[in-house]
Amino acid sequence: MLVKWIRCTVVDRRGFERGQRKWAGLLGEPGFRAQGGGWSRGRQDVAHIFSFWESRAFYDSFMARSHDRLAASQAGTFTNAQVRLFDHRFDVKTGFEPRFTDADLIRVALCRVHEERAEHFVLMQEKVWNPAMAGSPGMVRGLFGEAPGSEYLVLSMWRSAAEHGKYRTERVERLALRAQTEADVAALAGDIVDMEPVWTV
Repeated sequence: MLVKWIRCTVVDRRGFERGQRKWAGLLGEPGFRAQGGGWSRGRQDVAHIFSFWESRAFYDSFMARSHDRLAASQAGTFTNAQVRLFDHRFDVKTGFEPRFTDADLIRVALCRVHEERAEHFVLMQEKVWNPAMAGSPGMVRGLFGEAPGSEYLVLSMWRSAAEHGKYRTERVERLALRAQTEADVAALAGDIVDMEPVWTV
């Protein structure tokens, strides 16, 4: 499965939200699985969109055919769009499905890892971080994705901000020490996203 992550700065909120509804047109596209997103908790003008495709080939075909028509309605409503593509490597918890209806919040982390530490980083993700996240009551599902250049995506869906907050305060520092995260990661960026149900396709 291919995961697409778009982060952009919105300059016309109403226009952007109106255009976001037009993406319902994705539903007939071959290989399309789901799309959803929302607003950054930390920065009011930043939107995040996540879409899921069966394969890179289906996605490339969509980009070549229908993308520009669907995107036209949002032209001029945002700037500074950053688009990244990741291959799904494994689930956080089991049986990841690209569904958004039962989650209120998405936590997204982008990790750029020292190349010589990549193998260790992936192993720690499986052995340390995954079990800890999977054991958190409020975590609905998640995935771990990989892009060229030792870049990794950790995406987790949570039932509520309060549940995610509990996990963070109790666990994160201790887990980071155990996983030697500091030695593996060259750069870490992330955000917490409040889901907008009407954006879900």
